[in-house]
Amino acid sequence: MIIGEKVGLRAIEIEDLDKLKQWRNNTDFRKNFREVRELNQSNQLSWFEKLNKSNTDFMFGIVRLSDGELIGACGLLYVNWINRSADFSFYIGVDNLYVDNLGYSIESVKMLIDYGFDSLNLNKIWMELYEFDHLKINFFKESFNFQIDGCLRDNCFEAGKYWDSYIISLLKNDYNN
Repeated sequence: MIIGEKVGLRAIEIEDLDKLKQWRNNTDFRKNFREVRELNQSNQLSWFEKLNKSNTDFMFGIVRLSDGELIGACGLLYVNWINRSADFSFYIGVDNLYVDNLGYSIESVKMLIDYGFDSLNLNKIWMELYEFDHLKINFFKESFNFQIDGCLRDNCFEAGKYWDSYIISLLKNDYNN
């Protein structure tokens, strides 16, 4: 486990799947994810089995240290070992927070970025965010200095219209931990 002051990052356990499925199926969250379909238990189990066999996906449960409760999930996915890059995944699911102002988000994201740059020796951590996901775009740009690499025009269909998506990233040399 990676331990901070308020939260820890630990391996996803099979017992976590129901809670993760519930959060992933939250319509306010799901519109922001690339996987937009409603997930069932079979989907979760297949994902979990694939995750356990992967050497390019590093997913963690975010647990509150005060009580050990699972409060979210984060990960570095699709690691490209040649380019030293990974796709960043993150949300706080408890109480439908998504991104919180209680310190859980800041601490868990910092620990995962540190893990990516220091332990996995990544050079670039990136993510795709839809233009209506202002909460995450602002959080990652303002709190961690992620930069917009590019825009994929009309790349998402939500609420009856097309939206752009942004590829944002953080380079190891630009990160001040």
